[in-house]
Amino acid sequence: MDSSLRSQGGIQMLITAEQEAQQMITDARNLTMARLKQAKDEAEKEVARYRYHLEAEYQKKMSETSGSSDSTAKLLEEETEAKIRNMKGTASKVSKEVVDLLIKHVTTVNV
Repeated sequence: MDSSLRSQGGIQMLITAEQEAQQMITDARNLTMARLKQAKDEAEKEVARYRYHLEAEYQKKMSETSGSSDSTAKLLEEETEAKIRNMKGTASKVSKEVVDLLIKHVTTVNV
């Protein structure tokens, strides 16, 4: 009977060891799942921060661009007005010369 007690004791030790191993595996899976969830949550937060940062930069660029667009349009308008004034001034200065030149060529008879 001694050997049957020993074999039952050995079987019991194996069952206990198997249960402990199963518990360790379960604990490891739970820990892994918790770490994965934590990593996912952190990644989602990081993505949200990055998205917010990009959106803020985009809004800043849009406000700068629209402001620049208005100031650029105003600057172009001022430059255009200055060029028109310059051209009118030049035209009024040379108009008498042009008229005199035209009259000279029209009235001159080439023989």
